[in-house]
Amino acid sequence: MTWKRVATAAVLIPVVVVLVLFASTSGVAIALSAIIVLALFEYFSLGDAIGHRAYRVWTVVCALLLVWAQWAMVIQHAYLVAGGLSLHQQIARFVRGIGTFQAVLFLFVLGVAALTLWTRRPLVEALPSAGISASGLLMVAFPLTFAVRLHGLGGLGPRLLLFALVIIWASDTVAYFVGRAIGKHPFAPDLSPKKTWEGAIAGLLGSLLVAVIFAKWLPATLPQLLLMAGIGNVAGQIGDLLESAYKRSAGVKDSGGLLPGHGGMLDRIDALILAIPVVWYYWLLIGSPGT
Repeated sequence: MTWKRVATAAVLIPVVVVLVLFASTSGVAIALSAIIVLALFEYFSLGDAIGHRAYRVWTVVCALLLVWAQWAMVIQHAYLVAGGLSLHQQIARFVRGIGTFQAVLFLFVLGVAALTLWTRRPLVEALPSAGISASGLLMVAFPLTFAVRLHGLGGLGPRLLLFALVIIWASDTVAYFVGRAIGKHPFAPDLSPKKTWEGAIAGLLGSLLVAVIFAKWLPATLPQLLLMAGIGNVAGQIGDLLESAYKRSAGVKDSGGLLPGHGGMLDRIDALILAIPVVWYYWLLIGSPGT
């Protein structure tokens, strides 16, 4: 299992790093859309295991619209900063005027209402179907879309998104090996019996080390970066445990088998679901250049 885990990471991590550092924000949005779709279908499978059948296609459509909404706000900001051309200014005003996120979420509500009332599913499924669809959109897709916003922060964006990714990768790696080597005290035995306090603390230290390394490339003080890495790590560990709770509820070990040694896509990105938006909002809070 360990060699599969290492081999999969050795293949995927360089691909993701190249994508983040060298692709356009549009390219990142397209790649993120594919990841979100895969994660959502795994999440829907967890719901199927307990009899909660999602409105899969409609939820995926709205998730992709949320990715588009984040991309549109990045483009809007870029055009306004640059002065823009008349067409670009019109697009910016349009995006700003419709309240993109609110529009997508309301469209989702309308769609679920229509599907609930006019499909032939048994009425006993109405509430579970609406619940698993809404939770998939809000608990999986929506937080991940902030990767687009992070990447869209001009020249700073790719480095900031990479920072969010690396603090989680470092935490996961260090926690896994330290936990296996010396872990004795269970961290959350009801949710994830193999996680230990030793591993969790080592993972936090791994994230803090990443902050020290990235201090050369991000325009913030070391204390600010250490705090950002720390709260990002905590958010990531919460996201990891949250997904473990989903799997426990469904009675499965992994969300899927797409990634050898890691399980499914949702297993691989669970910590990022909360870590990425936490890093985004923290960066807004400290008011660093480029935001």
